[in-house]
Amino acid sequence: MHVKTLLIIALALLTAGCAGRQTQEILGSVVVPTTATEIAGNHSIFITTTRKRSDDPNKVFDGERSATLNYARVNVTVPPVHQTGQIERRSRGKSNDPTKYFMASEVVGYDTQPKFASALNADIDARGGRVMVFVHGYNTGFDDAVYRLTQIVHDSGYPGTPVLFSWASGAKTTDYVYDKESAAAARDQLEVTLRMLAQTGARRIDIVAHSMGTWVTMETLRQLAITGDRDLSGKLGDVVLASPDIDVDVFKSQMRRYGKPDKPFILLLSDDDRALRLSGLIAGSRPRVGDYRDAADLASYGVTVVDLSKEKGSDSFNHTKFADNPVLVKMIGQRLREDDGFASDRDVTDRISQLATQ
Repeated sequence: MHVKTLLIIALALLTAGCAGRQTQEILGSVVVPTTATEIAGNHSIFITTTRKRSDDPNKVFDGERSATLNYARVNVTVPPVHQTGQIERRSRGKSNDPTKYFMASEVVGYDTQPKFASALNADIDARGGRVMVFVHGYNTGFDDAVYRLTQIVHDSGYPGTPVLFSWASGAKTTDYVYDKESAAAARDQLEVTLRMLAQTGARRIDIVAHSMGTWVTMETLRQLAITGDRDLSGKLGDVVLASPDIDVDVFKSQMRRYGKPDKPFILLLSDDDRALRLSGLIAGSRPRVGDYRDAADLASYGVTVVDLSKEKGSDSFNHTKFADNPVLVKMIGQRLREDDGFASDRDVTDRISQLATQ
């Protein structure tokens, strides 16, 4: 009974580590009129998702699994009051005011992959051939995922096309096991997404994955390696794994099958990540990659390990530092903007480590 109670408490606490509870509505019924000069930014987020379409049109997609991949585009505005690293969300009872909150101004669905690919390719061509794929983590609603990617793109200054791969997270406290299985079910569809992007006019495809989303990403990269196309015909750019919710031994196995990447993956770790500490407890007190202390051990597999333990995060569980630390998110953007990354892999580690003394 003691162990069962402990796990329930751990799950409840872990919820706060990945996403806050909101209305889960991405569309409001009445939006306060505004002009382009009254907002800080307007971003088109392209979406592939294994979620089912919601019966509630304001949610667009829910946490149920779809047997097929669904496609959409969401335009999101950023308010002028926005502070770097934050997501200003409308709470219940508040007006849909784009001068105060992140707001979805338009949602477009695509009923076939060719239609989606055509719209996507046009955007990629207009933005210089760069694509960033974001894979979210556990306990993340569709709305949370869209707003998080918008915040990352806006704060990092990323100039390319943002693509959200949203797997069917249940976005509930008790859905950790459901989410893990949804992540497993989404591996093939992430592979489909990456291969589709490789067939567009994209010249470089970067991947930013967070928490449980890193497990989906690593499994998909492993699958690509098995087929002999681990770098998407040379188009794979940076792979950023932020706060990976992956068993250390599983990660090593994935990396051995993938092989040392030509361009080291960037691994963002923090030994004060309380969400991953609880995840490890649920997993039988086994360490997760995201709070693993032996960085040298992981580096030998072909990754650049960046220790964020001394950096501050906005959430109490220190689980989203990569996005909510104002300096970090800008530095990740700089990394992704430059074709060859920073001057060296050592340099990215040094720059981020210097934050603690600034």
